[in-house]
Amino acid sequence: MVTNRDIVIFGLQRWDKFTSTITRNIAMEMSKNNRVLFVNPPLSRRYAIFRKDLPFVQKRLKILKGKEEDLVQENKYLWVFYPKMIAESINWIKPVSIFSFFHKKNEKRYANKIKDAIKRLNFKNIILFGDTEMVHGFYLKDHLKPDIFFYLLRDAITFVDYHIKHGKRLHPLLLKKADFVVTNSDTFERFAKKSNPRSYFIGQGCDIELYNDNKGKLKIPDDIKNIKKPIIGYIGALTTIRLDIDILIYIAEERPNWSLVLIGPQQEGFKNSRLDELKNVHFLGAKKPETLPSYLKGIDVTLNPQILNEITDLNYPLKLDEYLAMGKPVVATKTSFMKFYFKDYSYLADTKEEYVQQIEKALNEDSPEMATKRIAFAGEHSWEAFVSKMYEQIEKS
Repeated sequence: MVTNRDIVIFGLQRWDKFTSTITRNIAMEMSKNNRVLFVNPPLSRRYAIFRKDLPFVQKRLKILKGKEEDLVQENKYLWVFYPKMIAESINWIKPVSIFSFFHKKNEKRYANKIKDAIKRLNFKNIILFGDTEMVHGFYLKDHLKPDIFFYLLRDAITFVDYHIKHGKRLHPLLLKKADFVVTNSDTFERFAKKSNPRSYFIGQGCDIELYNDNKGKLKIPDDIKNIKKPIIGYIGALTTIRLDIDILIYIAEERPNWSLVLIGPQQEGFKNSRLDELKNVHFLGAKKPETLPSYLKGIDVTLNPQILNEITDLNYPLKLDEYLAMGKPVVATKTSFMKFYFKDYSYLADTKEEYVQQIEKALNEDSPEMATKRIAFAGEHSWEAFVSKMYEQIEKS
């Protein structure tokens, strides 16, 4: 157990994202026994000019003008920092030498802002923790000179278009800088070991207590309670880079007596799809994170219909733990990681036809005994257990 330390966290995910995030949950868990500074990514010039319609951009602009505080205390030992700066948008620059020149300038300004926050909080001998971010934060170890710097690799982020240009080059270099690397996938562990032999697979965390309904007190919201059963559901961002719309359309068309419920914000690809034309498909929109267990309670079979690509094949799907934590049967795409880690607790499908078959099987086989086994398996993946594995590596460093 690591206690009474000062920890600085940076990553891709901002604190004020509409959904609960992995970085945020780790920060909350670490702040139970340590002082924690959660550092948001800097606002980019492109977003500051062209995306002023977004709430998080509006908030950053208010902070820049001094209308809101840049350092906010969330609980007794946790502070959230919104750097008062605009990072120049440089990802479009192809020549490495020119990109590196501006990258170093961005990073020095970013580090100086963080140094100021560290000084204001009187943090000493810091532990620096990076979560799946290889551009903003690349030079923080050099500038902040922490006692320990460790890094979490949990997403195939370098396959995303934005990071292909420079992320693929920077990522191995950042992994090499770390005192150790932790991963949530055996594949990521093997990848990280190529750059840093001190790389360890530690699994994933989940807010198990949030999804605990042992006493049956959760109330199913009316907008899902009144939908015809059985309800086949998905909860999460509806994005075409990760989800296979054709599978969802096929399920809805092949089984018109089933209700297909989709909960989460829609990307344009979903808004313009044929799903909107089907009467048994229900888009319920984005919901507050704390209400999701109540919605999940109303679903009979949960889905993770991932499109198979370089990003989804290797990733640990956090929503699986959330589904299983409530004892729900899961039907998911047969990715490499699903076969490796979740095959005994889910129904896996390769094709849209198999999806329908597996959903029917899940409906027919579900039982209180199977639900209990799913809940027990998910219970091994609490945030406390996940962060404890990080602490073990810190103590060895």
